Order: sequence, then structure tokens, then C-alpha cells
Amino acid sequence: MAGSFFPQVVERTDLDTDKAIVVEKLSRHFGDFKAVDGISFEVNRGEIFGFLGPNGAGKSTTIRMLCGLLLPTGGSGSVGGYDIIREQDRIRANLGYMSQRFSLYQDLTAEENLRFFGGVYGLSPARVKERAREVLNLVGLWERRREFTGLLPLGLKQRLALASAILHEPPILFLDEATSGVDPISRRNFWDLIYAMADQGVTILVTTHYMDEAEFCDRLVLISAGRLIAQGTPRELKAGVTEQIIAVQPRERLGEALNLIKRLPYVSEAAVFGYGLHVATPRAEEVEEAIKIVLAAHHIALRRLIRVPPTLEDAFISLVDRAQG
Repeated sequence: MAGSFFPQVVERTDLDTDKAIVVEKLSRHFGDFKAVDGISFEVNRGEIFGFLGPNGAGKSTTIRMLCGLLLPTGGSGSVGGYDIIREQDRIRANLGYMSQRFSLYQDLTAEENLRFFGGVYGLSPARVKERAREVLNLVGLWERRREFTGLLPLGLKQRLALASAILHEPPILFLDEATSGVDPISRRNFWDLIYAMADQGVTILVTTHYMDEAEFCDRLVLISAGRLIAQGTPRELKAGVTEQIIAVQPRERLGEALNLIKRLPYVSEAAVFGYGLHVATPRAEEVEEAIKIVLAAHHIALRRLIRVPPTLEDAFISLVDRAQG
């Protein structure tokens, strides 16, 4: 799929710091609404850093502030050693950004799109030609460089958008829900590219609502209602789930089974998980028996009921519920 070339991070004295991103008590208010409320975190150079939260949690607002597109109400931050308030132009020159909203021109070919954005980045025509070949080979699109962008499948469009974001060899890359709507195989291939870039020293901040993608990150922060509620490695966040998890798989009527189980004593949380349910409880043995009784009473056949280790999704649900409770 991809060639052997990956963008090389140019070492610069003004970017010589172990911390690629530093956020200190960052806030953004819209009138009385606190979209981001005093969050603090740091991202190491070469790290894949996940930024998670439910819809409306403040993820995109935070990224817009870090990109220099929105001024904060309070707090401070730096990206690549540059201040997000005073040095926005320098941040943009050292940052690649890719969002879930596809922003390339549909009526241009893949190669023409890169030539256009290369000019926007201030690259010389010779350098644009060289880099276009490199990044198109990287994302596996060189043979399709003359095809109109609008005719490419969604997964290939996302690869082209990534090629555009790294055309100017930024040391830091923001991916904001970049794989939303892409099929699982294309997402896996996309993450192979992300891993390879991180291996070359590129710092990557990614927002996603796919928990399997969050597992790929070195570290994560979780925000809810604009506030940071947890941070750590995926393993650390899962280890923070203190309750036991019961996997329940009814043979039918999943929604009805969920509503019945939610009302049982000692059930802290119950949610759909794949083709079944995950139930969190401090008293697993009692709840397991209660689930069997209540489903049998409503003639809902049970395919499976076992205890399982907590997943990152379990940790996510538990932490958000705890923060909102």
C-alpha cells in the first residue's frame, strides 16, 4: 500500500523540546457556556496522543485553539514550542491538520490537489513536484494520481487528505475524527501510516469516537462537558475500572433486555457492546443470577453470560458517568 518514504522531521533549535504540545488551564467560553473549562495536558514529541470525549465535550474547540483558529478565554498553550496566542502563523507552518470533513477539491485530480495545497504552504514548484510524488507513494495513490478526487472511494480520499496534511513535512499532525465513516480495513491501513510517521518522530494528536482506535494511542485524555476527567495510557484507564464487567448476549430483543437489566439492583451501568451488553456492577455474582431470572421471566433466551476484563469502552462509559453523576 505504501512506499518506504516517510516525512522526516527537521530538527530545529526553536522546536527543541521534549514537549510537542503544552496546555495549561485552557478555557473557552461562549457567553455563559463553558465549551472548554480549564484543561491541562502535555504531549511528548513522537507520541500518538488520543483526545477523547462525547459529542459536545469540547474536543474540536480545543483543537481550534491549538491551531490558532480560535482565541482562548483563559489559560495558555504552546504547539511545537510556539505560543497559541502570539505565534499562530508559526504554529500553522509546523502543523498538519486533517478533519473528518473532506476539504480537498473534488473536481481536481489527486496530483492537482497536492500542487494547489503545496502553493498554499509556500513550497516551490520543484519542491511541490518532489513532495507530491513522495506522499502519493507513501499513501499508495501514485498510480491513481491523475484520477479525479471526487471519483475516489472514501478510504482513498482520506489517504489523499493525509497526503495533503503532511505535504509540507510538519513535525506535528492533528487528526480530528479523520477516519469517521471509513470502513474497518481502510481504517486499519490508515493507522499503519500513522504508526510509521510516529516512528519517524512526528507527533500525532488524534480525536476519535472509535474505541479500537483509541487503543492504538500511547496516551489518552478524556474530557466531558469541557473538563478533563481522566488521562493515562489505555491500560491505566482500563485498570481504573473498579467494578466487575459481565458480558451478556441475549438471543433476541437486545433493547428490551438492556432496559430490564438497567433496572436491576447493583447494576451501576449497562450499555450495548457489539452484539450484546456489558454490565458493570460491584456485586457480579448476585447480578448474574438476577439477569438470568429477569430475562427468563420475560421469555428472552440467553446465549451467553460471562465475566470479562474491562475494555477501554467500559472505562470511557464509567468515567463519563462518574463525571456527570
